[in-house]
Amino acid sequence: MQKIRVGMIGVGGIAQGHIERLAKLPEVEFAGVVDISEQSLERTRNKHGELIASIPHYDDYRLMLEKEKPDAVVICTPHTLHFQQAIDSLDAGAHVLLEKPMVNRVVDAHSLIKKIDETKKVVGLSYQRHTMPEFRYIKEQIASGEFGQVQYINALQQQGWKKATAGSWRQDPALSGGGQINDSGSHLLDIILWTTGLAPDAVAAFMDNKGTPVDINTALTVRFTNGAQGTISVVGDAAGWYEDITIWCERGTFYIRQAAPFQVQGTDGKTTTPDLKDLPEGTDVDKNFIRAIQGLETVAGAPIDGLRTIELTEAAWESGASGGKLTAVKRS
Repeated sequence: MQKIRVGMIGVGGIAQGHIERLAKLPEVEFAGVVDISEQSLERTRNKHGELIASIPHYDDYRLMLEKEKPDAVVICTPHTLHFQQAIDSLDAGAHVLLEKPMVNRVVDAHSLIKKIDETKKVVGLSYQRHTMPEFRYIKEQIASGEFGQVQYINALQQQGWKKATAGSWRQDPALSGGGQINDSGSHLLDIILWTTGLAPDAVAAFMDNKGTPVDINTALTVRFTNGAQGTISVVGDAAGWYEDITIWCERGTFYIRQAAPFQVQGTDGKTTTPDLKDLPEGTDVDKNFIRAIQGLETVAGAPIDGLRTIELTEAAWESGASGGKLTAVKRS
């Protein structure tokens, strides 16, 4: 079996799961790890032992790309670093798996997609919900047309994000690019767009930074190009964590509740919990990425999903900065 040599760019908390999953794949070997923090490197060595201790360590990703020439890289760095690191990795001949968000500006998303088209490399995004059975099921059912058009979406994400990220790079705009709506909120915006296939047309947003440099609480209203409406609440100054998504179609409804089973109201008006055996098979983003490199699968989280998500996010920021003015979503 031909090995796929993977370099890790950034080995903070989120990278540990990637390392664990990749280590289970016999076709993968690690080419090198990169972090500017010796503390993060040491924690990674302690957690993964000989697996990581025996491979080269760097504090500059460009040096790792030059010296180790990995077949692929996984980028788990602060958000504003993603764009240039992905561009450089593609130029070095590596496939790329990017943590969310893909980039922080629509213009950068277009530039990165252009580079991907030029290099013909595999680029995946770590939107793990794309690999989960219930979300794959919703996407398939909506795409089939059985439930008719999507009419309305209501989504809530509440987290103790403000407190949990205090003092970290996530509340530094120079590194994070924005607050919760661009961080864990990116998962919420993405999965709404991905499952429904909707494109936002205009948004109105009210944002509260709660005394921090970045957005913490967001009240977002969306009008989609097909006429559907949506309300999205991102609450980053909450006591606990909870998430709730409802998608109303013309002939049925999907209910995704954190504290309850996934339920579907079918075209007959009855609400049921789908049997697990009837849902699409799940996977994980790392296995999917490696299989995509091998030509066995397509990436579950594609660059176009990163573009669509930052389009919505950027419009929300613009509207929030204007005090809630209706703002058109800029698209190519």
